[in-house]
Amino acid sequence: MQPPVSGLFVDSEFPAGISSLVGAGDTPLAPLCDRITWLRPQEICTSPHLFPDNPRHGLGKQGLLGDCWFICACSALQQSDELLHQVFPAGQCTWNDPGYSGCFTCRFWRFGRWVEVTIDDCLPCLGHKLCFSHCQDEGAFWLPLLEKAYAKLHGCYEALWAGQVVDALVDLTGSLVERWSFDVAEESVGEKMLSRMLDLKARCAMSCTVLHRKEGAEDLGEFHAFTITDLQRAVTVFGQELLLLRVHNPWGRSCWGGSWEKSSERWTLIDETESSLFRSQIQDGEFWVEKEEFLREFNEVTVAFPVNEKEHIQSFWTGCPLLHSQQIYGSWLKGQNAGGSRNNVSFPDNPKFWLHIRKQSEVYLALLQRQRSDTGVTKSLHSSWSRKVSANSTALHAVGLHVWKVKKHRFNLQKTILSTPVVGTASHCYDRQLHLRCDLSPGYYLLIPSTFHKDTAGDFLLRVLSNGPIVLSELTTSPVVRANEDVQGIWETQELVGQWKKGSTAGGSRNFSSYHLNPALPIFVPTKVHLVKVTLRQNCPEDQCHAIGFHVYLVPHDSSCSPISQEPCASCVPHSHSQEVSKICDLSPGQYVVVPSTYLPDQECDFFVTIATKIDRAPIHIQETLGQILKEVSVITVMK
Repeated sequence: MQPPVSGLFVDSEFPAGISSLVGAGDTPLAPLCDRITWLRPQEICTSPHLFPDNPRHGLGKQGLLGDCWFICACSALQQSDELLHQVFPAGQCTWNDPGYSGCFTCRFWRFGRWVEVTIDDCLPCLGHKLCFSHCQDEGAFWLPLLEKAYAKLHGCYEALWAGQVVDALVDLTGSLVERWSFDVAEESVGEKMLSRMLDLKARCAMSCTVLHRKEGAEDLGEFHAFTITDLQRAVTVFGQELLLLRVHNPWGRSCWGGSWEKSSERWTLIDETESSLFRSQIQDGEFWVEKEEFLREFNEVTVAFPVNEKEHIQSFWTGCPLLHSQQIYGSWLKGQNAGGSRNNVSFPDNPKFWLHIRKQSEVYLALLQRQRSDTGVTKSLHSSWSRKVSANSTALHAVGLHVWKVKKHRFNLQKTILSTPVVGTASHCYDRQLHLRCDLSPGYYLLIPSTFHKDTAGDFLLRVLSNGPIVLSELTTSPVVRANEDVQGIWETQELVGQWKKGSTAGGSRNFSSYHLNPALPIFVPTKVHLVKVTLRQNCPEDQCHAIGFHVYLVPHDSSCSPISQEPCASCVPHSHSQEVSKICDLSPGQYVVVPSTYLPDQECDFFVTIATKIDRAPIHIQETLGQILKEVSVITVMK
């Protein structure tokens, strides 16, 4: 990326052109591309600034892009300076600063880590006005810049057309996010939820959604998201207590015809001074709604858990800080460990994890699946491949998570999975991130994440947060099942731990004379066992993976001979830049060693080797339903 002659940064990876606006071109945005120009903020207004002096003037307004879900999540960040500056780091040079270069950096929490996205400040316009998101204060540009960075993360602006507030809030906060449906929740749950929202309103990002039109407020639209900007208690002149919610429509215009619209006579029920204060707080697109009307007219509420000053997520329900957090990456691989739901006899083949609870704890178990566009981000955040794929391949799988309490060293997998889980998803659902809340007693728990359909490939992140100490570890990765092999089986496993250390045990591949320095891990293959799956997993962040592989050698009867002096019996090569590699090996009974290696010498990392051997088991018969996915969509008619 080279800046132009003017000295201002130009982002060649996300250029000011059609490729950054649309991907598939199957939304109403496509016909407008030829009319859109790209301008910098100082070309749009005389005194651009990032944030308004009054945060209330930073509320977001939606433009021609159908991304109300993202605008609402962004506007919710205005509730917290800590959250806002985590996403939009402070101290960046702006238009009046001597160091201004036209370059801005934003941060998003993607698949377990914070990702930085750098953009230039050329923004899409129609007739010298921003055509996508903007703030109430039209001179404030934090929101359109953040929207551009999010579009770059997804490949193009069009990729933001339709989505869910819950996903945007996860990306913007890195927190747990809960969504409640008023259509299915008990009334007591709604009451408790609103009470907690009132207590935590200054620290939680909150949104609500209309999924289908109701009689009372048809103008609210459908599949449309709103921001909850405040909750207040009031008392009528008759002594009746009210709970009022202030709701902001990202369309930026009044759309509420309910009992507490601005000109309603119901305001006379409240003290005149208090009534005037309520109405004076309303910005463009905002309105007050009473609790009963709110529960009747809106379908869902979405709330991000608060994050305290020490950056610990706090439980929305108890307020306890979740001081202990661990996460593990995993994959469902077709033909190997994508066992499907509990309807399938192959369910035990799914990835399995141990959770050790040290003392009675409030625990949140989160399962986050990765969309194909996230894979593009990990490999090359700004690659053209990512831009092409992300706009069309954001489909999610139906996923679920089940938990059983077991005695770690004395449990039967078959009997365990046939018993009732301690906690589990009621049905597999298409959520990008789902989580379970539970109070767990001390002991060991078996966690099994699964897709609904067998052989559905995908990557996931298992995340556990607790107010008490925990240990999360992987139990096994199930093996490849050959076409001519009996699928009615499970695999007994053992795990070996090792380390590549520079100068001593990091010998590199067989291409190097130092290969013999690599760890040699002994394994024994008993009689009547011939299928052995060996899995090597390196313990490092995904973006820092070494190229890894392994060889399996038979230990010779002559103890004076080194096993690695002969040809290997099985190999998992070429070395791959993956967190995990595995291979099914056809081995006769005997003593072997597994030699894991990085491709280059002196590359340091801890690793785990899992050895799995197949045993028989009976099928299970459990019925489960498939969940549904709902997206919040906003379609705006473009006036020519």
